[in-house]
Amino acid sequence: MAEAAKKAFVTGHPVAHSRSPKIHAYWLAKYGIDGSYRAIDVAPEAFAEFVETLEANGYRGGNVTIPHKEAAFALVARRDDAAEQIGAVNTLWFEGGKLCGGNTDAHGFAANLDEYAPGWATNGPAVVLGAGGAARAVIHALKQRGISDIRIVNRTLARAEELRHRFGAGVSAHSTAATGELLVDAGLLVNTSALGMHGNEGLSADPARLPDHAIVTDIVYVPLQTPLLAAAKARGLKTFDGLGMLLHQAVPGFERWFGIRPEVTAELRQLIVADLGAPENAQGMTKE
Repeated sequence: MAEAAKKAFVTGHPVAHSRSPKIHAYWLAKYGIDGSYRAIDVAPEAFAEFVETLEANGYRGGNVTIPHKEAAFALVARRDDAAEQIGAVNTLWFEGGKLCGGNTDAHGFAANLDEYAPGWATNGPAVVLGAGGAARAVIHALKQRGISDIRIVNRTLARAEELRHRFGAGVSAHSTAATGELLVDAGLLVNTSALGMHGNEGLSADPARLPDHAIVTDIVYVPLQTPLLAAAKARGLKTFDGLGMLLHQAVPGFERWFGIRPEVTAELRQLIVADLGAPENAQGMTKE
């Protein structure tokens, strides 16, 4: 009897704007795998039941995006270290009959910089703008790579303080008023806030204050060139958009569900760039 097609998904509410189905469809076709990956909109009140029926419905696992990441964290039987540290799950899979959860956002962030800026982790101190879930993933990645001076800047200082307590030694919390002085010796500036997205086009920080060797990256990928990246590029600094993080975070999940570790290629990037160029699709900062 032929083996059943391998099935995976991305779920959120809403989820129609997710680029993950395009990413995984590209890999399924490239590697000749009999499988599927679909977007499933699940309301928060129905999420627990959805998770309980995954195996019965033939799913090997899937991705979880806003607003379900914290709920998924609570529902899984086992979590990887990244999920534990970040406090959210974005990838589900079965292992030994148990539902497991991981977080691949930190991997995606680091792998993107590894590809385009080898050795970036020696470029500290790091300034992280924002204190939400994406900031937690970035801070985890920075700590994993040995950056010992991580400065969180947030409009609400209490949120930054929460992350300082969560991640401990080497992490400090600051209000936005301190941004300028924090940039003077920073080698890495990361925007994890919504500033720069379509409809919220403010400049999250002034890269003119950064030293000449600094790297600037933005996890926003709509638009690909945010006001921050445009200003940093005009200043002559190395800049990296958020699309690479989206592509690389998808790699570990695909490997778990479909048995092959896929490659992030220029062709895949161009496929998603073309999709982002369609006005009706130009929305969202979702990482899945």
